[in-house]
Amino acid sequence: MEEFCPPTAIQLIASREEVADLLKMNQFIDLIIPRGSSELVKNIQEAAGSIPVMGHAEGICHVYLDEKCDSKKARRIVTDAKCDYPAACNAMETLLVHKSHINGGLFHTVIDDLKQNNVKIHIGPRLSNLLPVAPTPVNNFSVEYGSLECNVEVVDSLQDAVQHIHTWGSGHTDVIVTENEDSAKQFRSSVDSACVFVNCSSRFADGYRFGLGAEVGISTSRIHARGPVGI
Repeated sequence: MEEFCPPTAIQLIASREEVADLLKMNQFIDLIIPRGSSELVKNIQEAAGSIPVMGHAEGICHVYLDEKCDSKKARRIVTDAKCDYPAACNAMETLLVHKSHINGGLFHTVIDDLKQNNVKIHIGPRLSNLLPVAPTPVNNFSVEYGSLECNVEVVDSLQDAVQHIHTWGSGHTDVIVTENEDSAKQFRSSVDSACVFVNCSSRFADGYRFGLGAEVGISTSRIHARGPVGI
């Protein structure tokens, strides 16, 4: 480490009182990158005052299965996005399904895949009206479960999916699964999130996977750094 910076450049503080004192030193600190729970990040953002804070408070990530999606890709992406590491901020919290799939095999297969991985499913109000027997209803689309639990809702169109994401999302990571290039392009240009992916898991939103070095976090800021950050 001494080859790159002085040993005193790295310090450890352990108490909340020390953190509070540190956040008052705006004349010495250029940037804060908090790592921890959403409650910790929110507290840091509120207490930092004039010191810039780079990061995010919540990861309300969506996967949208478009009308023209590939069923094999859809199954792998949904399962990975929710089940690979459900406590991560880039795990899927809401699955949006185009209405054309509700009476087809894909919808039921994806739901079965989630259930086989012990995922508790909450059904949105619009989807509930289309099912003979609906599981647990959604209480809040803006909840970050951080566990094997997710919401599922039906949408009428790509525009409907984008509107849902902008209403309930946190600007973290959102995914479309589609074989339609026009739909992919429209989704990328319409969704205002730090990471917008086509045909890959939301778990890809990671500084290390992006080749940026050790993972620091995901910035949802619209000023300067946005997206996965590594060091």
